Amino acid sequence: VQLQASGGGLVQAGGSLRLSCAVSGLRFSAYFMGWFRQAPGKEREFVSYISRGGGSTDYSNSVKGRFAISRDNVKNTFYLQLNSLEPEDTAVYYCAAGTIPSTTAFRYKYWGQGTQVTVSS
Repeated sequence: VQLQASGGGLVQAGGSLRLSCAVSGLRFSAYFMGWFRQAPGKEREFVSYISRGGGSTDYSNSVKGRFAISRDNVKNTFYLQLNSLEPEDTAVYYCAAGTIPSTTAFRYKYWGQGTQVTVSS
């Protein structure tokens, strides 16, 4: 199983990025997909998840209204659109796959390697 995150980068505050996570080696449509992030010196925190069919999503309060998760069950890829970025959003963003919807990291079975997002003020 492989999850390959991409799309991170350096952006100014107020800018946007789109993260992608390409998944292989599992039946993509059978898994919930999630995004987590970890800033230096902090614990990994939940950002968002999306249900198997894409009809249900959840977001942390800190990103609600600014970020949007989506998935393409044909391309076996899911996405995180990051808008109105703030310096506090700076972190390594990880994509993950799990069999039940959850905001806790330990419930996700498979993880990608992470992509760095840096927001300058």
